[in-house]
Amino acid sequence: MGAERGWLRNGRRWSGARLAARAAAVAGIAVLAAGTMTGTASAATGARAAVGARAAVTPPTTATVAEGYAHTCAIRTDGSLWCWGSNYSGQLGDGTAVNHTTPVRVGTGTWTAVDAGSSYTCAIRTDGTLWCWGYNQRGQLGDGSTTTRVSPVQVAAGTTWGTVSAGDSHTCAIRTDGTLWCWGFNRLAQLGTDTSVYYSTTPRQVDTTTTWSGVTTGYGHTCATRTDGTLWCWGDSSSGQLGVGVLSYKTSPTQVGTGTTWAALAAGSAFTCATRTDGTLWCWGENGYGQLGASGSYQTTPVQVGGVTTWSGISAGASTACGVRSGGTLWCWGNNTAGQLGDGTTTPRYAPAQVGSATSWTGGGGVNYHTCGFRTDGTLWCWGNNGNGQLGDGTTTTRSTPAQVSFPS
Repeated sequence: MGAERGWLRNGRRWSGARLAARAAAVAGIAVLAAGTMTGTASAATGARAAVGARAAVTPPTTATVAEGYAHTCAIRTDGSLWCWGSNYSGQLGDGTAVNHTTPVRVGTGTWTAVDAGSSYTCAIRTDGTLWCWGYNQRGQLGDGSTTTRVSPVQVAAGTTWGTVSAGDSHTCAIRTDGTLWCWGFNRLAQLGTDTSVYYSTTPRQVDTTTTWSGVTTGYGHTCATRTDGTLWCWGDSSSGQLGVGVLSYKTSPTQVGTGTTWAALAAGSAFTCATRTDGTLWCWGENGYGQLGASGSYQTTPVQVGGVTTWSGISAGASTACGVRSGGTLWCWGNNTAGQLGDGTTTPRYAPAQVGSATSWTGGGGVNYHTCGFRTDGTLWCWGNNGNGQLGDGTTTTRSTPAQVSFPS
């Protein structure tokens, strides 16, 4: 798939035993998925709004940003959507395949949510419709095809999409009726539906639950919360990233422990982190670069990140994680080969390290091999790998400290 679409492969350090576990998991799934290559189920419009699902009717009050392997997209507080960086597969959505080192606007509409996969992007408009664009070899755009798109195409029908998460090659989204739908690559059962389907080009409903409230997607796994505060994961767990105590896989949603206080969650390539309502932060899965915020090897069940009880937001990508605390400080840890931790070095960190001294970071940040975050004054700052202009500062210079993104006036 090439370097651009291999972002999750490059962020992992595996032992021989773990490689054997992954090989066994892949072999098992391959047998299960040997038949059907594309899915046919379509998403049905729901009617009942679920508590906790975003109502897609107004632009966000807090700006949000999302990172793919080498591109970035952000929604500003006026609801406008902007993308920049690598555009090899049309992931910037501007109708071209030309890279941009500064932000370009996606259409003229207003948007409420955005997420970036490795080489594609999905976003929700204020009318509740869902649109995706970019690389589509595994059907991750959800438009019924495997055709790469350089402009947004609508996913299924309906105007009740509330939140979306884009992984390496699969996508999941929650509707305002609390139902959860996934599509794209399913080699490791990451869709949580039918393991006989190798990939699905249209949304498939994940069980019949109508209380899903949040979802996150990694390379080959998915995790989601319900409105009762429980956390569920499925797909690949060869690094323990499901948090259910196994090094194999789960083909359907499996509860993580018995807790009912899970809040925000984020998945990297082969690890997962989540906050609880008491302000604590927990991570599990692969730990080759310290992405769990602690020393040691992989973990198959959640481990607490330090003893801090003021975490208010979490983001993760590849083998790096960042979190915001209630005082507005930003902390990052894990892989730092491109300076994505923002601490002025390229040294990996096994414990959270503060990004500068600012106390005005919001929870609308994102991380991959580059990291971006909004401050309360509406300014956006990025740092890390910049080989394709993904930092949005008009250059291709990699930076180990935050640099402000310049939006057109």
